[in-house]
Amino acid sequence: MPEIGAGARRPYRVGYAPGAYDLFHIGHLNILRHARSRCDYLVAGVVSDEMAELAKGRRPMIPLVERLEIVRSVKYVDAAFVETVPDKVETWRQVRFDVLFKGDDWRGTPKGDKLERDFAAVGVDVVYFPYTVHTSSTQLRRALDALAGPPAEGVTAERR
Repeated sequence: MPEIGAGARRPYRVGYAPGAYDLFHIGHLNILRHARSRCDYLVAGVVSDEMAELAKGRRPMIPLVERLEIVRSVKYVDAAFVETVPDKVETWRQVRFDVLFKGDDWRGTPKGDKLERDFAAVGVDVVYFPYTVHTSSTQLRRALDALAGPPAEGVTAERR
């Protein structure tokens, strides 16, 4: 899609880009940049530590308050919202966005299909952007864990 000139109407009014945004990297920036180019107002949903643990099985390395401040400071983001419920439609009831943006690693997956069905029922589009395969928070976390070495006896990875 070509760049939209200053002052031009974008395809959507309010966009929503949820994520953990842990260990903020170029993939996060790419999603936010692409999302903002498709809407007039972009809300970034930053999942709480508890929600991230529920979804990914581990807490983020960066605390919520810091992740929120980082995301809020990105020039493409108009507002940041803390996600505290697992149901994205419930989040929509609170934020009222027209489109939800996700990385295309969700496309065609059971989670992505459910997201599309749930949002179609309330008239919200789901738009996918290319996933940045060469950088991910999971890869960064593995690299940091490898640098830290094995935990001392009795110390879990969460307490390191």
